[in-house]
Amino acid sequence: MKQNPNLSPKGKKQKTNQKTLVLLNDDFNTFDHVIDCLTVICEHNPIQAEQCAVITHYNGSCVIKLGEITDLLALQSDLEIYNLDAEII
Repeated sequence: MKQNPNLSPKGKKQKTNQKTLVLLNDDFNTFDHVIDCLTVICEHNPIQAEQCAVITHYNGSCVIKLGEITDLLALQSDLEIYNLDAEII
């Protein structure tokens, strides 16, 4: 039986250094542009990228990546080059 690496033996969550990269909705990027950027920059598969684009459109934001802050900063910078708004939380 596999154990969840984020849980201690007593089942309580352990603190991790992971942060979240969130894509924010805008009024000018097309779905195709967002999907292309997510597949190339964030290495999403096409279906995952499409789902994130739709979630972002209807909810205003969507978590697109979890990871170390240094990795997420690089992804955020790349997304901003292509006019996508993302924030790290």
